[in-house]
Amino acid sequence: MTRRKLKPFVLPTLYSLAVVIFILCMFLVQSILNNSLLEANELKDDIEYVDGDITDDIDKDIPVVATKIIINKPYIDSSVKVVKNYYDYLSSSEEQEKSIVYYENTYMQNSGIDLSSGNVFDVVSILDGEVISVKEDELLGKIVEIRHENELISVYQSLSEINVKENDKVLANQVIGKSGESNVNKDLGNHLHFELYHHGKVVNPINYFDKNVDELN
Repeated sequence: MTRRKLKPFVLPTLYSLAVVIFILCMFLVQSILNNSLLEANELKDDIEYVDGDITDDIDKDIPVVATKIIINKPYIDSSVKVVKNYYDYLSSSEEQEKSIVYYENTYMQNSGIDLSSGNVFDVVSILDGEVISVKEDELLGKIVEIRHENELISVYQSLSEINVKENDKVLANQVIGKSGESNVNKDLGNHLHFELYHHGKVVNPINYFDKNVDELN
C-alpha cells in the first residue's frame, strides 16, 4: 500500500472548519436556550401571585351590613283585624272594658289579642323558631307554642288545623295552622287568639310587631 502525504494547507483548513462548525453549534444551542428563557419569563409575567388570603381585599372593600330580624304579625291576610285587645293596666277604663273576656259568669283580663277576618285564614309563625308544644284544650281549642331567640315565646290558640308538630323547626311566615273557634270566646266566631311572652312575662303583642328582635330589652 502506498502512503499519501497530505498537503500542508489541508490540516489547518480542517481545523478551521471544525472550529467554525463548533462555534455555529454553540451559537445555535445558546439561541435555543435564550428563546426558552424568554418564553418562561413571559409565562411567569402572566401569572398573578396572591399574597395572603384571597378574600382579604374583598373583605376590606365590602361593608358588613347587619341583618335585621323583624317580628311579623301571625297572619298574612290583609283583611285580618284585631277584634279584642290585650288588657293593659295603663290604658283607659273604656279600653280595659273592651279587653275583658266573659265566660260562665266570670270576667277575665285578655292576656293576648284576638284576630279575625270573618273567614278562616292561615296562621303563620312570627319568627324563625322551634315548636315546643302542640296540644288541644277543651276551652281554648288547638294550641301551638313556638320558642324564638331573645327569650320570646309565641302562642297560637283557637286553631282549627295544625300543620306542625313538637320539636319542628319553623321559619318566619311559615303557615303553622288555620284559625278556628274556642269555647271561651265563642262570641268571636272564627278567630285566632295570639299571646306573646318575653323573658317569661306576657306582653302586649301590638307593641312588638314590626320591631327588630335585637333591639328588645
